[in-house]
Amino acid sequence: MILVHICCAVDSHFFLQKLQEKYPHDKLVGFFYDPNIHPYSEYYLRLLDVKRSCDMLGIELIEGDYDYEAWIEAVRGFEDEPEQGKRCDICFDNRLEVSAKQAVSLGIKTLTTTLMMSPKKSIKQLENAGKLIEQKYDIDFLIVDFRKGGGTNEQFAMAKKNRLYHQDYCGCIYGLTKQRESQKRVADELFSPISKQILPESIQERIKLYEKRILLEEKNRPYKIVRENFLNYRLFRSSLKLNKEIIPSHILPFSTTKREFLKFKIEDKIQDIYFANRENIRLISLSTYNKLSNQNYKNIKELIYNPPSFNSELEHKNQIVNTTYSLSAVLVIEDIVLDGRYELLLDSICYEDVKEILVNLG
Repeated sequence: MILVHICCAVDSHFFLQKLQEKYPHDKLVGFFYDPNIHPYSEYYLRLLDVKRSCDMLGIELIEGDYDYEAWIEAVRGFEDEPEQGKRCDICFDNRLEVSAKQAVSLGIKTLTTTLMMSPKKSIKQLENAGKLIEQKYDIDFLIVDFRKGGGTNEQFAMAKKNRLYHQDYCGCIYGLTKQRESQKRVADELFSPISKQILPESIQERIKLYEKRILLEEKNRPYKIVRENFLNYRLFRSSLKLNKEIIPSHILPFSTTKREFLKFKIEDKIQDIYFANRENIRLISLSTYNKLSNQNYKNIKELIYNPPSFNSELEHKNQIVNTTYSLSAVLVIEDIVLDGRYELLLDSICYEDVKEILVNLG
């Protein structure tokens, strides 16, 4: 028997099949132990895909504990290390040691890891970590390099064919932030609104897509997963003052301003929409919002913590502005004060992004 530590389905699906070919008489047992993955929603999504992969291959899978706090403590002081640096050494030691303990508890004498399939990981680092495990736990650590001879290309082709979830960062928060900084991209994986609204191309949206994929497969329904470019949006923070007092406010999607902070007054009204004298800002009252959305929110706080879906709110905004995907800021407040002095703090961003879409063919 061989215990295989698994990091993600893209690496494991190919790796496990190559192991089955190379060691046809050994039973493989998968062990998903990855407390380095952050946030938890990303961990859950990768586990979901690994379970599907192991089911396809007929391999038993064991899930380890998600001990994220212990992992954070283990790498403390090495947050700024580069990929393949000392933090990775500690991370490998941590995950392989727990995997070795799992192997010993199961009476398995051979251990390996799908991390060796990742193009971003150092085989040498993993080999050194494996030697320490062998000495400490009296088990064999299997070093196999299936990347050679076009293995990596074959791996990615197989992942695409089997419609696996292809994450684009190793998993840890430190690797993610460094990678996004170098790419000059928003680390939107780390954003989760207090409203719990599912945002475009968020991990939560991906989870829904891949859970639906599994349901379609269980019903033998044909489908495809396609990718498309689109304009994404994130609101980082906002606040609104009326006559120097902060008042509750709700910001609709794709609301932006050129400056993060500005003052304005109401200068016009058309029907139930109020126009500011700065940056094409629009305001509507909560009662108007309720009419547009066919809701019955009693106050702004209730709206903030339990809003309609992102797409629904985008439709509501399009009823207020004259251009689809308008970037003008639209604010919802309980009551409009015509002669009030408003101060708006709005920190938001629109950016190019790519999303996956599940097309049901059945």
